[in-house]
Amino acid sequence: MTSNVGGIDRILRVIVGLALIAFALFSGHEYAVWGWVGVAPLATGLIRWCPVYLPFGIRTCGKN
Repeated sequence: MTSNVGGIDRILRVIVGLALIAFALFSGHEYAVWGWVGVAPLATGLIRWCPVYLPFGIRTCGKN
């Protein structure tokens, strides 16, 4: 599995993922449960691989 998530994309995914998870944990809003969607961008940012990019041939990182 080669990485297809690069620098800025990776940082944004981790920040957005953590923000959504924090919203789910600390918000009393009725839609706070949707914050757990933040697990997906957090995970793809940490492992530097996004399965959604594969069919489209997208790579935001440099060539290996």
